[in-house]
Amino acid sequence: MKYPNGKKYVKSSEVKTVKEHRSLLSAANRGMSLEEDINLSNEYYRDMGIALINKRPTPINIVKVDYSRGARITDAYFEKQSTTDYNGVYKGKYIDFEAKNTKSETSFPLGNISEHQIIHLKNVIKHGGVAFFIICFQIKNEVYLLDASFVIKFYEIGGRKSIPYNVFKEKGVLIKQDYTPRLHYIDAVETLYFK
Repeated sequence: MKYPNGKKYVKSSEVKTVKEHRSLLSAANRGMSLEEDINLSNEYYRDMGIALINKRPTPINIVKVDYSRGARITDAYFEKQSTTDYNGVYKGKYIDFEAKNTKSETSFPLGNISEHQIIHLKNVIKHGGVAFFIICFQIKNEVYLLDASFVIKFYEIGGRKSIPYNVFKEKGVLIKQDYTPRLHYIDAVETLYFK
């Protein structure tokens, strides 16, 4: 049997090692990956006419293609650094954001963010767009939306190598997790930017 996302159902009796079992359990507890959750939420928002948000593709330059088994890319390289993960429009406003996971319970490591992403998000804010981060604290099973200006501040001040979890609790918005949409992040955008 396969689920709608194409993944095969694995019976617990088919799991052979403790490591496989733990992996299966942690995956069940975590649900899908953050990216999959956002992509499914974006489909819901698009289908319901709420927002138009898309995953930004990573720009690659294709060097070689093998046509003997269909068109299969055999050699390619990243053309340039990508900016952020997602962008789009909500209520006539340009939205741009980066999504990140952390396994830490106490902080989000700034090493997960590239300088070119900070520069890009500063420009989005400068031009009147809405810029933020969606951060998933995997162990806590909590997902927060935090305005990019807070992340930029921590990044530029230096000294700290991470943003404390308490900053997310105080300055961010906890994103409700559900079935449809998987992440109610537009509700968090509404709370933070449109009220």
